[in-house]
Formats: sequence, C-alpha cells, structure tokens
Amino acid sequence: MMKLSLGPILYFWNRESIFDFYDQVARTAIDIVYLGETVCAKRRQLSLHDWMDLAYKLKERGKQVVLSTLTLLEAESELSSLRRICENGDFIVEANDMSAVQVLSEQGIPFIAGPFINIYNANTLQVLSRLGMQRWVMPVELSRNTLDQILNEAKNLGIDAGLEAEVFSYGYLPLAYSARCFTARAYNLPKDSCQFICGRHADGLAMRSQEDENIFTINGIQTQSGQCYNLLPQLPAMLSLGVDVMRISPQSKGTIDIIKEFHMARLNGVDHVEVDPDSCNGYWFQRAGMENCYLK
Repeated sequence: MMKLSLGPILYFWNRESIFDFYDQVARTAIDIVYLGETVCAKRRQLSLHDWMDLAYKLKERGKQVVLSTLTLLEAESELSSLRRICENGDFIVEANDMSAVQVLSEQGIPFIAGPFINIYNANTLQVLSRLGMQRWVMPVELSRNTLDQILNEAKNLGIDAGLEAEVFSYGYLPLAYSARCFTARAYNLPKDSCQFICGRHADGLAMRSQEDENIFTINGIQTQSGQCYNLLPQLPAMLSLGVDVMRISPQSKGTIDIIKEFHMARLNGVDHVEVDPDSCNGYWFQRAGMENCYLK
C-alpha cells in the first residue's frame, strides 16, 4: 500500500498551534511525519528539545518520524544546529542541503534526501545512495515522465532495491529560496528587524498579478506556488511507476481532512475524487506549473 507522509510545517506558527496540530496528526492514518524548521533559522518557537519531544510522542503512536534540516544555511550557528540534528541518535534525518548530506555521510548515518537536493538523474541517485541515502523526495518541478525515466535508469544501475521514492503530492509548492526575506520586504521592514511578520500569515502571503490572479505565495525567504498542488488523482499512476510515498504539506486549516481523503483514496481508489478548479498540477504533466491539467 502507498505510504503517506506529512512534510515539515513550512510556515511560522506559534508554539501552541504547533503542539495542537501534531496532537491531531497523531490520531490520523499518516505513516511518516517530518518535523523541524526548514525555511528560516530565526523561527525558534520550538527548540530541538521540543522537536525531539514531539518526535518521541509521535513514534509512540506508530509514526515513522524524520527530522528535517534547514534548506539555506547562512551562519556558523546554523551549521552547529545542523550537526545537533544530524547527531540526534534516534531519528533519521531529511537532508535539505548538501552540508547536511556531508555531515551525515561522514559519520555513516543513513538519511533521506529532501526535495531541495537537486536529483535530476539516476547517476545522482547512485552517488547519494553510496553516501547513505535511503529515500529521496523528487524535486517538485519534475514531471511524471522524468520520474519514470529516473526510476528505470535506477533499475538498470541496480540501485533501486531498498531505495524509496517520495513525491510532493499536496500543498503549496516550495519553488525557491533567497537570502532576502520577501515577507519583511512586503511590509517595508529589513530582514534583520523583520518583527517575525511572517507569523501574521499562517499559510503565507498571496502575491497577485495585475489580472488579480494568485501567481505566488510569499513565505519569508521562500517563494511558493500561487495555487495548491494536488496529485491525489495520480495515486494509481504513482503506484504503477513504483513511487513509495505521497507527501502532504501542512496547512493551517484542513490538513487533517486532506489526510483522511488521501487515506480513503489509497483504500478505495480515486474514482470519486473531486478536482479542485483552483489547484494546480502542471509540473507533473510537463506543462507550466500553475496549470490545472485535470480541467483540460
């Protein structure tokens, strides 16, 4: 059966909201839970001790827990925090940049390659698997055809056995990172005195075009898609390709219902799954990312 994962929270939620959210998650059918701050090192509502406490509680409820690392490291203090995560001793780590891969591989610690590691061919998979990679998350801009090609090449190289593939399947796509904080800039604030303004936007700040269309979502230093990515109707296709895990990205509202919908689909099929006209899926079909190819 296809496994379901819940990616790390990409937004700046307050401490109480985070603990309440994972208390609900613990009671769902989700199989894998990714924990940790991946966007901005200034977001310190939870310490590593807090994340570990959540990890142990979720593990007790039968979840596989993964600790996720920052995607963009800019200071020595962030590298020190990275090392502490990698050396936690109890939970596998999702490496979201190559510094994490280096720390983990040098110590012989198995890891998961996050969607921000540029894996575009099976040769890269081969290199990373030799370093200890056990699962990889496909970069969000890749298509079904490219994934099929990579997985077939992996078989030819003899590296497919035991190497899991995961696909970002629901949520606002994380597209790019920058040293500049776009949310602070939107409020005419410098990054160093941002006042944690991103906390006002539990699901990011919508950026609209002159035609009044949502083209992007601003989330601190992260740029996301303007529409919610939804690949639930592609569950049968993913099974046929050999995908092991479908990832759901947390939102402030409705995530528990989305988990239920994905779980029911893997049990009963996708024949009655409704298509949201405001969602997008273009990348999967090798089209412009913001397109909704279900409606064509």
